[in-house]
Amino acid sequence: MSSRAEPRVYNSRWAKAAKTFLAGHPLCAMCQAQGRAVAATVVDHIREHRLKQALRSGDKAAIAQAQRLFWDKNNWQGLCKSHHDSTKQRIEKRGVEIGCDVNGLPIDAGHHWHGVGGG
Repeated sequence: MSSRAEPRVYNSRWAKAAKTFLAGHPLCAMCQAQGRAVAATVVDHIREHRLKQALRSGDKAAIAQAQRLFWDKNNWQGLCKSHHDSTKQRIEKRGVEIGCDVNGLPIDAGHHWHGVGGG
């Protein structure tokens, strides 16, 4: 059996783009939603791009779609390392956003408390 090398997704081109993005978006988006100002240190893809999986599959259409999502700056957000490494991972695994905003309401727009009128 031949072993295939792991596809490289994050490289010097990504490092330069991420550095430029963070210069223009210096605060963690998740901390801001909670009313806190914390420096962003990681550029996160809001929607998962799954570029490594697409590259492994060899499917040209999947690769093209994943690359579009990967490089789409509208799909980027600055996060602090803590939110990127824990909260964001839980969101991706569970499919819901965890935490509350400054008013104590759940951040996840799909939470049943949103859109409910009255007490």
